[in-house]
Amino acid sequence: MQIKDRIVVVTGAASGIGRALAQRFAREGARLVVCSDLNGEGAAATAKDIGGIAFTTNVAREADIKHLIETVESERGPIDLFCSNAGIGYGGGAEVSDDKWQRIWDVNVMAHVWAARHLVPRMIARGGGYLLNTSSAAGLLSQIGSAPYAVTKHAAVGLAEWLAITHGDDGIKVSVLCPQAVRTAMTAGNPDGVASVNGMIEPEEVAEACLRAIETEDFLILPHPEVLEYMRRKAADYSRWISGMKKLNRKYAG
Repeated sequence: MQIKDRIVVVTGAASGIGRALAQRFAREGARLVVCSDLNGEGAAATAKDIGGIAFTTNVAREADIKHLIETVESERGPIDLFCSNAGIGYGGGAEVSDDKWQRIWDVNVMAHVWAARHLVPRMIARGGGYLLNTSSAAGLLSQIGSAPYAVTKHAAVGLAEWLAITHGDDGIKVSVLCPQAVRTAMTAGNPDGVASVNGMIEPEEVAEACLRAIETEDFLILPHPEVLEYMRRKAADYSRWISGMKKLNRKYAG
């Protein structure tokens, strides 16, 4: 898909990867970039910067995502590309409280489900469309120190795979973004964490990788190319991979 003259929605657009995506799509000539975020002022700032429009959206609420999709489609036109990008992270394991587990599940997984629920039928009816779902390298590998993040990002990858398999013949294109450390608010408090083992990259680099993948309609977007080799090692010898991850856990999680 070419972005020029397309209507694009980006959630989590107030900062980080979402803001960089919105900016890059605007420069590429998108007809309209819709900047959505729980931080409405931040979304409005991004929209003002690129000549887009802003929505205050809590992606942990299905009603908010439904409202976003229905309003854009009724007032501006059919959405060509929906970037379900908003995400959160919590540290810890099984002891993390149920309310935090539910919150991260809703933001990191159900937001993708709700976007697909309310948009995919519309896209199919008009012959196709594109979904870009942000996951993480943690969704392909794991996340030292955070079970909620690892679990939800795995689920996000699983959903993207299912959508691509099930609706590919309906004209639905799907890409899933799986970076390691990106210089965003999420990594600001832990710049030397395990995710940055292959270096911290800028949101603009991620946005460029996404644009190129959308143009070639690639499913898996890996701004850190090392992740592909880690995936291969995991598949080739799961027990050995677990042993290596245990070493990382001892180093980074104590």
